[in-house]
Amino acid sequence: MYFEVSGVHVSPLIPFFVAFVVSTFTSMGGVSGAFLLLPFQVSVLGFISPAVSPTNLVYNIVAIPSGVYRYIKEGRMAWPLTWVIIAGTLPGVFIGAIIRIKYLPDPTNFKFFVGCVLLYIGLRLFYTIVKKGGKTQKAKDLEERFKQRFDKIRKGDKLVDDHEVRVKTVKFSLTRYTYSFYGETFTFNTIALFSLTFVVGIIGGTYGIGGGAIIAPFLVAVFGLPVYTIAGAALLGTLLTSVTGVIFYTVIAPYYAYTGLAIAPDWALGALFGAGGFAGMYCGARLQKHMSAKIIKTILAIIITLLAGKYIINFLL
Repeated sequence: MYFEVSGVHVSPLIPFFVAFVVSTFTSMGGVSGAFLLLPFQVSVLGFISPAVSPTNLVYNIVAIPSGVYRYIKEGRMAWPLTWVIIAGTLPGVFIGAIIRIKYLPDPTNFKFFVGCVLLYIGLRLFYTIVKKGGKTQKAKDLEERFKQRFDKIRKGDKLVDDHEVRVKTVKFSLTRYTYSFYGETFTFNTIALFSLTFVVGIIGGTYGIGGGAIIAPFLVAVFGLPVYTIAGAALLGTLLTSVTGVIFYTVIAPYYAYTGLAIAPDWALGALFGAGGFAGMYCGARLQKHMSAKIIKTILAIIITLLAGKYIINFLL
């Protein structure tokens, strides 16, 4: 099958299957998987024009709703957290799109940028996994209770109550958000998160990932929030910023027609990736509560770091 905008020749089954596998694992950590699909498009499919960034955002738009639906249905959507993420990332996405088109049209430089972003994400995740004393006691207790609950589910205990496994807002203001989950209370500074998400929005708009791949590790590593409670918020934030990013890339494309670069998204290819991601994210959201947070983070960290090393080494050599 030929995709005209991207100039890619590929069987439609390949994008669908790749997106399904990637999103099944990454959605468990609150990440859409776009950060892995972009390297696949660039290195395997040969899609190197700036249009690859908005095409990746199209994938987010199609794929993410299924995962978000599952997290909402299970009561694991921290709504105030979601709104703070959206408020910070939206303006950053506009800036990122301009940076991608004006300063990183060269695929070699863009690959290096991608490698640096991925390396930071991967190392940050590894840091949270191996750091001694990095978790608060209540975070450790929470994961231990989850582990015990998983064991009961695996043994066929139908008396496990899911009522406590829901995010409940305790207090939300312009400066602080407090919520409870599984008998524990978590709190963080909303202004600090807003500042972080603004920077992430710029990076996400440039890269074409919506920002979830960076925000999710930060929420776990820096803000000390359990991955079970941030995944839905990170995904929904990524969805809405991706919609904005695609619209912005499409609107400004005519103004850069003189460059000869493809800037508007390849809707057909993005939708095909998105269809696989839609199925994968639903599976991932459903499986997440049955997997250890450490396993989820370790899988993501290994994949991300290996990809980062490949891009950076290729650029330097």
